[in-house]
Amino acid sequence: MTPLPAESGPGRVGARGRLVAVIGLLDRPLTSYYLVLGCSMLLLALGLTMVLASSNVDQLERTGSAFTLLQKQAAWIGIGLPVMWLASKLPPRTFRALAYPLLLLSVIGLVIVLIPGLGVSAWGATRWIDVGPFQVQPSEPAKLGLVLWGADLMARRERLGQLTDWRALLIPLLPGAGVVVMLVMLGSDLGTTVVLLTIFLTLLWVVGAPVRLFVGMAGLIGLLVAILIVVEPYRMQRLVGFLDSSGDPLGIRYQGNQGLLAVASGGWFGTGLGEGRAQWGFLPRAENDFIFAIIGEQLGLVGTLVVLGLFGLLAYAGLRIARRVRDPFMRLAAAAVTGWLSVQAIVNIGGVIGVLPITGIPLPLVSYGGSAMIPTLAALGMLLAFAQREPGARQALAARGPGPARRALSWLGLARR
Repeated sequence: MTPLPAESGPGRVGARGRLVAVIGLLDRPLTSYYLVLGCSMLLLALGLTMVLASSNVDQLERTGSAFTLLQKQAAWIGIGLPVMWLASKLPPRTFRALAYPLLLLSVIGLVIVLIPGLGVSAWGATRWIDVGPFQVQPSEPAKLGLVLWGADLMARRERLGQLTDWRALLIPLLPGAGVVVMLVMLGSDLGTTVVLLTIFLTLLWVVGAPVRLFVGMAGLIGLLVAILIVVEPYRMQRLVGFLDSSGDPLGIRYQGNQGLLAVASGGWFGTGLGEGRAQWGFLPRAENDFIFAIIGEQLGLVGTLVVLGLFGLLAYAGLRIARRVRDPFMRLAAAAVTGWLSVQAIVNIGGVIGVLPITGIPLPLVSYGGSAMIPTLAALGMLLAFAQREPGARQALAARGPGPARRALSWLGLARR
């Protein structure tokens, strides 16, 4: 009997069959929907766990309860999840109608932040407004406002066939984005400035801006970021500390060094939840900007790879939505949201592991903070709404049958007949 060649052996066929099955799953109409929903929920659950693991010692000393920040974060998520659900049910025209009011309110908030006595400064930046017991950061909803406004503007221009002229590409998108960026810059928030500029560049890329124009805008933005770094002494110190890892280990390099030490000490599987050293006051702002370092320490390399994988899948789903939807507004908004979340995650993680300068920007869905959480969940809810408008998605949803909420209403006799 002639043996089978290696290429056609049972193991080879089995591996190929599994690969074909996985590719088949990724090609289903609701793949984007379930990827966005699943990755979001997993990152939220991980974030809640790590907020507790990174803040319990500090909060026990300050407030007498190890769960103070966990409870606050859970409250913000409790507000954000209904917002996400509502956004997932809205039609695209509603998002377009919200674009101008949201951007206008964000600009007003950014102006208020700059008024002496009203804006709250911390860690070298003026970003917050005190609203009762809470601090609100207007630059966070400004990201979503710029996404919606820019996508609506470019979609209108595309419908009118005006995108062949570079002036129609840049005006009023460039001045509008410039106003938002300038106000954030005046508050010394470099990390958010980079994200806003990423949204601007993403919109230009998706509408097919000429390469020369795109490269020119990218060069101009690079020059702007360089100027922002040079004119602020503390940013210049951070850049020098980033370039010279051996200098001032107890000063400007302290947070970065402690973050790297925490990640390195985690090994393959980490020290265990709540068993790390960094949570004992060695790592400043561990629950916020440096929560990835706590993940690396307590969950090890495996934990950090899980986080990277979840953000990678989320980016894939966002780009898949942008590629498959037919409406120009949905395509532009989905790509801009994907660029926003991906670059923010890259900048945060890059700062923690020492490959990028520290900018003080949170890790989406994972870091502590409500001002960033609610706009992010609203943006993800919008992606879910767009995913339901991919080819074949409506039919797949109809075939799936009623959801748990509708079934519960049916049991109570309250469902619409």
